[in-house]
Formats: sequence, structure tokens, C-alpha cells
Amino acid sequence: MTDLRLTPLAASLPSTVPFVGPEAQERARGAPFIARLGANESNFGPSPRALEAMAKADVWNYGDPENFDLREALAAHLNVAAANIMVGEGIDGLLGYIVRLFVGPGDHVVTSDGAYPTFSYHVAGYGGTLHKVPYIDDHEDPGTLFAKASETGAKLVYLANPDNPMGTWHSGAALARALDDLPDGCVLVLDEAYIECAPSGTAPDIPASDPRVIRLRTFSKVYGMAGARVGYAIAAPGVIDAFNKVRNHFGMNRAAQAGALAALGDPDHLRDTLGKIEGARTRIATIARDNGLTPMPSATNFVAIDCGGDGAFAKAVLDGLIARAIFVRMPFAAPQNRCIRVSCGTPSDLDAFAAALPGAIKDARGG
Repeated sequence: MTDLRLTPLAASLPSTVPFVGPEAQERARGAPFIARLGANESNFGPSPRALEAMAKADVWNYGDPENFDLREALAAHLNVAAANIMVGEGIDGLLGYIVRLFVGPGDHVVTSDGAYPTFSYHVAGYGGTLHKVPYIDDHEDPGTLFAKASETGAKLVYLANPDNPMGTWHSGAALARALDDLPDGCVLVLDEAYIECAPSGTAPDIPASDPRVIRLRTFSKVYGMAGARVGYAIAAPGVIDAFNKVRNHFGMNRAAQAGALAALGDPDHLRDTLGKIEGARTRIATIARDNGLTPMPSATNFVAIDCGGDGAFAKAVLDGLIARAIFVRMPFAAPQNRCIRVSCGTPSDLDAFAAALPGAIKDARGG
């Protein structure tokens, strides 16, 4: 067979993914990283209860396709109904389902230029027309996003709060007020992957059944289970029912379900991890300042560091860190690409980062 019978849409798309993983970079450089500080995973690990539950899971059995126990536990944790909860394969998987439900060829969607790229990747995959607005003062701006949605007749608007890649955030009260300007018939996809790291009051106080909003959360960040791929949506029951039309019914493996359920039941480990994240953010900020760079305020498990130049200079600093076996990433759109982004890590991770950064900056400045 010489020609693949792809759809015209699939044939038109580039063969790419939003991120090049650290494993691929290690293979390309022929050596491992000594500090993995680029993917915003939790370098502090999951709850021991989660590890024990995953080890004991009967993985020769399919997971419960209804995710009943986990949905019930999440509902109790959030004080909502189980009918408001959908479990899926991380936020990335849920974003794919949302786009599949709402977006067809030519439908309009709005996001910020430089925001988390997986959403844009799914929109392209279903033939949507993507409109982008700029960040304002390193924040995604609800007013600008909603105005563009009104102008284009968009069906979806994507907004992360706290933001990735900048770590900035809006108060929940400000977001709740901004919803008054969301056009009728448009749905806000509110990515709250880092909400546990954020100050009190960052999550908007809106009913779980508000039909204007689909909220997305995850066990990948503070719960330390990125590899298990467990995320969940909070939305009106009609939206949750719609997920069942298109989702992968055996998408959640049994070990991941068991681990997430156990992690949710270990608040002491969550508090301990949040304390370590706070300490690591402070340490990263100190390292940045000690090297003449400017750390951005962060409500996440990473810190964006302003390198004081343009995107080319920040990329040179990043390349210098990669050459010294420190895996970090950076924003990809100007002016946010003047920064590098460093995930919270263990003391040894950050010792390695501190040792490598001066040389990386020196190389970027031409030696």
C-alpha cells in the first residue's frame, strides 16, 4: 500500500506533538538528565498510600468503566454531586473529549497566544478555527478572551488559572465577575491543574452545575501521579452525560483508579507536598536573583524566570542548562519567551540547577 487513506484534515496536519519529552531529549543527547525540572511533575512523589494501593491493584482486570468509587470520593471532597464529575486520562485526555464534543470543521475557538498548547493541538485535530489573544502583563486576560469570543462567535474559550507557563493567577472573584461577559452559548474551559498550589480564593465560587463552565483538575501535579494519567472535569450533569457519548470507557486503568482514590484520602501527604513546593519556589527565586535574573510570582509548582533579554537569549540560557544535564522548558510565544520555566524539585535537584545556571548564563552572553 503506497497511499494512506487519511481524511483530508488528518493529511493536512503536521506530524507533531505539543511537547518533546525529556526521554526523547536524553536519547538525542546520549546521556540522562541529572535534574528533571521541565515537566511540572511532582519530584516529591505520590502518597505512600497511593503507591501501596497501585501495587495491590488487580491489574489483570479492566478498571471500572464508570469510575464509580473515584467519582463518589471526588464528589464528597468537593461537596458536589457525582453527576457533576467526569474522570478521564489526565487533563490532556479530557481536553480532547471536550473538543471532540463541541468543535467541528470551521467552528471557532479562542485561547491565549502562548497558553498551554495541548488544547490548540486538539482544536487543530478536529478542524476548528483557533483565535488567539495576547497575554496582558503576563496574565491570560478574561476580558480580552471573552471579547474575542463575542467577535468570532466562538463555542469554547480556554483559560488556565493559575496559568501555565507563567505561573500567574487571577482571583476567583475576578473570574466570577468576568463570566458576565462570556457570550451566550459559549463555554469556558477552565484549566485548574495547579489550583491546590494557589492562594485561597483563587478558585471561583460558582456552582458546579453552571452550564457556562467546564472546570478541569488533575492528580498529576501536587498528588504526584503524572504517569498514572488521572484527571477530572467538574461540570453540569448534561455536559457530564455528553462525555459518555465519546469517551474511552476503559481509558482509566485499575491501578490509576486505586492510586487516585488512595491519594485523595491522604490529606497529610498533600499538605506536606504543598509545604515542599512553597520551599522550592522560594529557593528557585533565590537562585534566580543570585544570578541577576528575575523570578515571577507563582501560584503553581514551578517558577517562570525572566532572563532579562529576548526569546533568543532565554533559549540560549535553556540550551546551556540542557547541555549541563538540567531539563527545563520555556514559553514559546513573545514576550513570555523571555523566560525559562523551572519546576519545583528536591534540594538535590535545585543544588544541581544552582550549580549549572551561572555557566549557562555565561554561555548565553557569549562566554
